[in-house]
Amino acid sequence: MTTTQLGVLFVDDESLPWETVADGVQRKMMTYDANLMMVKVRFETGGIGAAHSHVHTQMSYVASGAFAITIADETRTVRQGDAYYIPPNVRHGAVCVEAGELVDLFTPMREDFV
Repeated sequence: MTTTQLGVLFVDDESLPWETVADGVQRKMMTYDANLMMVKVRFETGGIGAAHSHVHTQMSYVASGAFAITIADETRTVRQGDAYYIPPNVRHGAVCVEAGELVDLFTPMREDFV
């Protein structure tokens, strides 16, 4: 079960649980309100973020590791320090090349995550 972090001003990362969402993929809800959501996603090497689309605008920061990210028909490898942008309703997915973490931002917040 996801811990609700609605409007939390200061987030203590160590106190939040990881939620398993797929083999080799876990996520942690950091904080959110109706307009914006921040989520950490941890991948083991080979972990897959299955291709999907949603109505939300998404921006992601590569906190560590390396990922083959596909957005629409383009795939690129991104590494620590890189970022990417996903417009609403565009199909996208990820394959973890080297274990690491992504920090995802969504607007509006993902109601399906809470």
